[in-house]
Amino acid sequence: MRADYGEWLKEQEYSENTQAAQLHRVGKVEHYYGNLDQLLGEAYDKLISELTYSTADERSGKPNPSKIPFDGNIRNNLQSYKNAIVRYRKFLLDRREVRDEITPTLVSAIAEELPLEKQRLSLERDMQAALRREIGLLEPGLRIVDDGAERAVASGFIDILCQDAANATVVIELKAGKTDARVVGQILGYMGDIMEEDDVTSVRGVIIAHDFDKRTLSAAKAVPNLKLIRYSISFRFEAEGGF
Repeated sequence: MRADYGEWLKEQEYSENTQAAQLHRVGKVEHYYGNLDQLLGEAYDKLISELTYSTADERSGKPNPSKIPFDGNIRNNLQSYKNAIVRYRKFLLDRREVRDEITPTLVSAIAEELPLEKQRLSLERDMQAALRREIGLLEPGLRIVDDGAERAVASGFIDILCQDAANATVVIELKAGKTDARVVGQILGYMGDIMEEDDVTSVRGVIIAHDFDKRTLSAAKAVPNLKLIRYSISFRFEAEGGF
């Protein structure tokens, strides 16, 4: 495991407990599978396959298919290890893009766009942290079930995964500014992944954004289990020193 992984996790603004859990899980996988920095291509796919354990596997009583020993629920444990490895691979790709794929001819163009992109990503991380602390404000009875970090599924990372008061799964996608039409396909992909991986039929989607484009608004009308929520930011001012 690279020494700067902990720094990257901190940059993503995960809680201290989540950072510690991710470091522990990556370390444990490396203990049984070797250096993950060299694990790419087919070797990576094989590892992910060994860490995949479906609800059908659980129902049939399939034994732990991985090399990692642990106590407790097999599916939940392997899901947490798989999420940790997918997240670590994302870290490796992020770091490699910065070093290897940005050529001098792209520097000026990237320099113009990067500050705004960093602001957007930072705001989305802040939104996620705030919502995780007060998830009940979004909907009474809502509880987070993703172990404190984005759930990795086949089509990407789910910002926040919840269950509602009726135990239905709720996929939450956060956008810092105004959405574009791609967000509907994105969240529906996540919802489909959850339906397949967790063998559930009741899945709802929630997109939280500052504003919505026309196509997203129209598409949401045709998807009864998709909800759009606008967020707003308010400021409070207090005088100091009697002024």
